[in-house]
Amino acid sequence: MSSTPENPRVVVIGAGIVGCSLADELTARGWTDITVLEQGPLPAPGGSTSHAPGLVFQTSPSKTLTALARYTVEKFGSLDVDGVSCFHQVGGLELATTPERLAELHRRAGYAASWGVRGEIVSAARCKELWPLIDESVVLGGFHTPDDGLARALLAARAQMARATARGARFLDRHTVTGIEQTDGRVTAVVTDQGTFPADHVVSAAGFWGPVIGRMAGVDVPLQPLAHQYARTGPLPELSGATAEASKPILRFQDRDLYFREHTDRIGIGSYAHRPLPVDPFAVLPYDEARARNMDMPSSYPFTEEDWAPSWADCRHLMPALRDAGIEAGFNGVFSFTPDGMPVLGESRRLRGFWLAEAVWVTHSAGVAKAVAEWMVDGRPSIDLHECDLTRFEEAQRSPSYVLERGAQQFVEVYDVIHPLQPMERPRPLRVSPFHARQQQLGAYFLESGGWERPHWYEVNAPLVDGLGPLPERDAWAARHWSPIAAAEAKATREGVALYDMTPLRRLDVTGPGALGFLDRMTSNNLRKKPGAVTYTLLLDEGGGIRSDLTVARLAPDRFQVGANSPADLDWLLRHAPDDVHIRDVTSGTCCVGVWGPLARDLVQPLTPDDFSHEAFGYFRAKETYIGHVPVTALRLSYVGELGWELYTTADLGLRLWDTLWEAGRELGVIAAGRSAFNSLRLEKGYRAWGADMTDEHDPFEAGLGFAVRMDGEDFVGRAALARAGEPARRLTPLLLDAPDAVVLGKEPVHVDGAPAGYVTSASHGYTLGRCIAYAWLPAGLTTGTGVHIEYFGEKVPATVAEEPLFDPKMTRIRR
Repeated sequence: MSSTPENPRVVVIGAGIVGCSLADELTARGWTDITVLEQGPLPAPGGSTSHAPGLVFQTSPSKTLTALARYTVEKFGSLDVDGVSCFHQVGGLELATTPERLAELHRRAGYAASWGVRGEIVSAARCKELWPLIDESVVLGGFHTPDDGLARALLAARAQMARATARGARFLDRHTVTGIEQTDGRVTAVVTDQGTFPADHVVSAAGFWGPVIGRMAGVDVPLQPLAHQYARTGPLPELSGATAEASKPILRFQDRDLYFREHTDRIGIGSYAHRPLPVDPFAVLPYDEARARNMDMPSSYPFTEEDWAPSWADCRHLMPALRDAGIEAGFNGVFSFTPDGMPVLGESRRLRGFWLAEAVWVTHSAGVAKAVAEWMVDGRPSIDLHECDLTRFEEAQRSPSYVLERGAQQFVEVYDVIHPLQPMERPRPLRVSPFHARQQQLGAYFLESGGWERPHWYEVNAPLVDGLGPLPERDAWAARHWSPIAAAEAKATREGVALYDMTPLRRLDVTGPGALGFLDRMTSNNLRKKPGAVTYTLLLDEGGGIRSDLTVARLAPDRFQVGANSPADLDWLLRHAPDDVHIRDVTSGTCCVGVWGPLARDLVQPLTPDDFSHEAFGYFRAKETYIGHVPVTALRLSYVGELGWELYTTADLGLRLWDTLWEAGRELGVIAAGRSAFNSLRLEKGYRAWGADMTDEHDPFEAGLGFAVRMDGEDFVGRAALARAGEPARRLTPLLLDAPDAVVLGKEPVHVDGAPAGYVTSASHGYTLGRCIAYAWLPAGLTTGTGVHIEYFGEKVPATVAEEPLFDPKMTRIRR
């Protein structure tokens, strides 16, 4: 069959559950020239799919992972092989044996309600009814999800293989990939020991062999395989007479890093409690050689008894029936982990047509396949995948040692209770701004994001708390990674002047004769303004979804400074840039100080030869000037709703810039302030945070950003889709919690008229307003003053729809 744009040649590497699911999804969309290559024998080729225990718990703090799992349940539940369903919907049960875990289960119930998964918190007695073998006395409660269950991965692979084959796909086993051919930066073929296969697209769905395939293609795959213990008991008298594969819910005992499932009259047990056992993907044996060495398959390593003993004791503590049982069989199965625990998906920019669908567990396999197929065929997935995008990691997060260390830590933390602000412990510090030493001297409390050390507050400001008056009490969870000092820093910003380290914000230098036309076409707002103008604008995809929000400063006719969010923004622009446009990421070689507050002008004006008055240097304007001895690019912007500037300079002069501002500001009472105060202040002004408040699942009008869209101007990416869109059915809605001492943190479900109707995106106590602010996606028809309830740890917290901006609606504090 000859290749056509409507039916390109696709080679999928790997016939595990992801590869088979992808072949099915692609052929269902009309791409039928699909070849799936597998080095092992079919239908059980010896990768992770061949030994996966198949537990599918849908609920996750990640909306994306939950959506992927929901589709997997839906699809596999519709498939069967010889009358046997590919999904056994026995439900799921997660146990709590500590108060901390019970609280976590209440949070998980909130996630379930937010993301549309059925679930409820149940009593210890109900847990005993669902799983009679457990000792009810050690259980405090559980989280029951009736739609979870067991994915029969090999059956699902067979079913999808048959469907894809019927549409024209072919599956070839015993084909070991030895190379990836390319011409002019585009993939052209896959080379195997059985011949060469021309291709317009190649998808690596090779599982823990992903880094091996990636190296052949010259594409980095940040994935670390680790071995994970799984054991099966002998027959249990309590299960004698059982005929079904399983009748009880899949079970998690996360307080001891264990999970359980039935195998008729036996129990299978998986453990994450042992030490990380990294596996070198380049040293994994081929299928036949593994079998020759008495291994069941390449992904099945010998069971390490010494690692099992503590977990076996924990199993017997939970289930007395196991005290007289023995282990019949066990192995260490290899799975894929990434530095952040998420899959790695998308097309490489450096090798066009080469796609990754890696680090995908059975739980999310069909959902990932659907999303990647949409991406390949339609140009965009139907759900937000930014958490999974292969471009999301910074260069500093791609070293083999980083991937190994962080992948191993993800294994350790797989069942841990993780606070949304909890930073990684190692390797730190990795990336620091030029001001880091000064921040340490001021007692900065650092959290981490993108490898950057980011101060959240400064202990030196603790005396300022005394003048605040009473602050609302926080529960133990909300008090983690928080300090009342944040309130003092917010107040000082509103009343005086504060310095904020904005260095981690991404900065792109876009130059060349085609720069203006390119940026104007790629973004939603009007950039055809004179040099010195700054514009807030959006990166949209072809469907009108918000890929990112940008701040674009036109510094010269053909030179722009672009403030962006993530490595994906750079990748997106580079993919589309013509030859006469040059784009450089200058973040690491530069730095930024935000100088904000009513006294900001009093601080900076004496330090610069230029006129910083409102008349001479208006809002959303840029100027290249000096602060003391330091050349800076000054942007009159404010993400906190106060007068001020973002001051940029090169990294080598950063410390001098900080010290100049600090010394000059002493008589004005200048303070250093952190991200905790910053987040509170930006929510009071209703400023959005991309990735939290909006993603490419949302369009600008839903997100309240219609002011950044020029529908009556030149064409831009996404405009046609926006023109076709009707009235929004949902909106990003500001809420004020009714009680002054109430706090929520984000991702909680919002109930309207007693039923879940949306979810919180960002939340923080608004220290100026004296109320907690929560932004949420809710039905568009809600009017100001409407009462709603936010579910926090199982309690319904009353809140009211508010009108934005909540603070300084006439912008008098910024424009003065």
